[in-house]
Amino acid sequence: MADGRRIGGADHIEIRGARVNNLKHVDVDIPLNRLVAVAGVSGSGKSSLALDVLYAEGSRRYLDALSTYTRRRMSQAQRPQIDEARYLPPALALRQRPGVGGVRSTFGTMTELLNVLRLMFSRLAHHRCPNGHYHAPTIAVAAETPFFCDECGARIDAPGAEMLAFNSTGACPRCQGTGLVRDVDDTTLVPDDSLTIDEGAVLPWKMFGWRVQNDIAREFGVRTDVPFRDLTDKERDIVFNGPEEKKHIVVTSMKGVHELDFTFRNARLTVTKELERASDEKRLARVMRFVTEHTCPDCDGTRLSEAARWPLIDGINLAQATAMILEDALAWVRGVPAGLPDEMRPMGQALADTFEEMGQRLVQLGLGYLGLDRSGESLSTGERQRAQLARAVRNETTGVLYVLDEPSTGLHPANMEGLIGVMRDLLGDGNSVVFVDHDVNVLRAADHFIEMGPGAGVEGGRVIAQGSPAQIAADPNSRIAGFLDGREPALVRERRAASAAVVGSDEEASFGESAVRSKRKSGKEATDHGGDTRWLRMRTEAIHTVRPLDVAIPVGRLTAVTGVSGSGKTTMVLESLVPALQAAAEGRALPKHVDEIDAAGIDTVRIVDSTPIGVNVRSTLATYSGIMDLLRRAFAATDEARARGLALADFSYNTGSLRCPQCDGAGRVNLDVQFLPDVTIACPACEGTRYRDEVNGIRLAVGERCMTLPQILAMSVDALLDVFEGRAPRAADSAQATAAGSRKNATAPADKTNAHDAAGTTPADATRTDATRKRIAKALRTLHDLGLGYLTLGEDTPSLSGGEAQRLKLSNELGKKQRTSLFVLDEPTVGLHPLDVRTLIGVLQRLLDGGATIVVIEHDLDLIANADHVIDMGPGGGEQGGRIVATGSPERIAAVGESLTGRYLRACLG
Repeated sequence: MADGRRIGGADHIEIRGARVNNLKHVDVDIPLNRLVAVAGVSGSGKSSLALDVLYAEGSRRYLDALSTYTRRRMSQAQRPQIDEARYLPPALALRQRPGVGGVRSTFGTMTELLNVLRLMFSRLAHHRCPNGHYHAPTIAVAAETPFFCDECGARIDAPGAEMLAFNSTGACPRCQGTGLVRDVDDTTLVPDDSLTIDEGAVLPWKMFGWRVQNDIAREFGVRTDVPFRDLTDKERDIVFNGPEEKKHIVVTSMKGVHELDFTFRNARLTVTKELERASDEKRLARVMRFVTEHTCPDCDGTRLSEAARWPLIDGINLAQATAMILEDALAWVRGVPAGLPDEMRPMGQALADTFEEMGQRLVQLGLGYLGLDRSGESLSTGERQRAQLARAVRNETTGVLYVLDEPSTGLHPANMEGLIGVMRDLLGDGNSVVFVDHDVNVLRAADHFIEMGPGAGVEGGRVIAQGSPAQIAADPNSRIAGFLDGREPALVRERRAASAAVVGSDEEASFGESAVRSKRKSGKEATDHGGDTRWLRMRTEAIHTVRPLDVAIPVGRLTAVTGVSGSGKTTMVLESLVPALQAAAEGRALPKHVDEIDAAGIDTVRIVDSTPIGVNVRSTLATYSGIMDLLRRAFAATDEARARGLALADFSYNTGSLRCPQCDGAGRVNLDVQFLPDVTIACPACEGTRYRDEVNGIRLAVGERCMTLPQILAMSVDALLDVFEGRAPRAADSAQATAAGSRKNATAPADKTNAHDAAGTTPADATRTDATRKRIAKALRTLHDLGLGYLTLGEDTPSLSGGEAQRLKLSNELGKKQRTSLFVLDEPTVGLHPLDVRTLIGVLQRLLDGGATIVVIEHDLDLIANADHVIDMGPGGGEQGGRIVATGSPERIAAVGESLTGRYLRACLG
């Protein structure tokens, strides 16, 4: 880290007076050319400091240096609320949720490895002449000089790299480079053949508003007034495949009788045309019920045209090369230069070295198990983020501040060294790295540590500790210190034993083979496996890189499915267990690779992931949790609301009459300022409350307090819980609520007014809304128990972190009987501080107390240590994984030498 790379001789970034979101005039110095970690509990202000201050200001300053013409065509971050920022380099952010690739995206295109392969097959391959003869590799291709077939003399036009691209001229004509074709499933067109066509037997005609086709079908001689099953084969063929011909028909409507010429659109054609018109996901989902999607028969799913598959290197074409997993592709590419003519070896070696350098970065990050043809849509969030990180390192920038949001997402502890190495490579190029994370293995590797807190929301927003990891571990103000040095115990719940034998390397083979051979075992044997514990059991055939499995999951217990990236966890749980249980519950056929499933009474599967909730600011914590409906009911029941003729619907900020007309209830407006970034500000009419002034004349009595709806939405869950349970509110929240209610023309008195003396609110109101208030208090208590008490009710749900979104999705499930429910959580600890992980474990315990069965796909050792049962996949990723290495309690997993998870669990369990 040469000093010459520092900005103006300074060795640190100076931030003064940062007050973004909950940051409280934060002053902080951040070392340059160092690996800097930012940690803290959820909602403490970590992301606000790293992304909303450092990245936002760093990127804004860089873009300001560009021309106004260029800036108008780029998305620009808003200027953060800070007093001063000095020595801040240009900034790039790698966010927790990178964009999901479309149907044309693959692992190869995302990482640009496919670009190198296409160039290799264009320049280094044996090329085919028009008569089918192959010509040895020649330098003439790179020199762009003509060459001819040695056998027949025909001219050979070698394809350029672009002609080998499935997103360009190298695409398969039938599937247009997607590798998939969609065909109409005739069995879905008439789901109930006891109906007549006039009664809606032909579902596509009914669903898509084409009932006029009934009249046209009659002109073709089809009877429309008899059950479909009684139609002749000829009549059915007309319905499904009839010609696209015009017919003169007479249509009777409410306006009279009309004679029209209409073109017949048979049932299959109706679906095809609707598929072409499907411009959004909702419309596509309606059409897809009539469609089957399968591998393109022309290209066999490779996406490439026949000509694009002609060039060969070592007898392998481009499609076969991309079908390899990355580690195998690297080994193959290393041997390519040796098979080339002497004059071509330098070029071949240069291309092989480029592929090697790019690929090894990805292997370091634990992605060596992925095939280059793997669909971008199927990659996990962690896989996409690591691919993004590898691309950043490959660019070899200098003097840039990289801000990484949760880079350890989806990584097994065994892969952490690779991640740390890649971040160190960024430093080695002369950059600075600031990362937000919670994994103590990554945090310990930092050069400098900034801890935000001490709490969340209004209780956070301050720097509570700063220094090296060793200094943080010794700082009494630090809340993560005990986790950094191992003082905090891993076990925080009393586990319930689920007796199951450890399956090791020797036993696993016979266990799996006997299970696959025995296609049908009695339900009693599967259920009684392990004493009194009931067991959900599934047998599968091989799929992807996962071998045949016999999986047993204890009912009413917490099961963790573990293993390195690519070991088969997602395939086993999300591609096998979940669809098999759903199919069994609905009476449908099991997935082809699932031999049998004994559901052990499970009839409901709930998948809880960390995807964002809602798509815009109209979705808030209040609306998603159901509290908004209760609040609207309570306010509509007041005497003041009834006197004004206001009903429940009027209190909706989305559609009600009380919503602000200027922002239409959004609470904010966007200002287009031409050459500068768009500015989003609080609506000047309602000052961000979303409502008209009239709403402040209606108040809800809660104990000795009287509050307006905007005041309630501006308060945190914890503060409101204090109010609804009769405790004094927290000072910060009380001030915030008072500010929300003290706008110009507001008619509400200060919120300390006695509830029974406030105009428009009477003791009778309190009696009428008592039951509703109790339901509100119960919902608030649930959010508090989920560790979301620091959020305000008006918080936009799309702005929630992945961990917050996941816990919120569980809010409606707590307190219910769940004995027939299976909850599947995919990496629920993403974005969670170790203290927040304990909160999550408490939430899962409440679900277990209700009788639920829980399966988590997880890498976090603290959560794994608290599981009742563990299924460890592996031992490696890709071809080196795909089998169950060990099952049993965490202690049993820790005792299995072959288990990589067990190796790290041993240290965690002490």
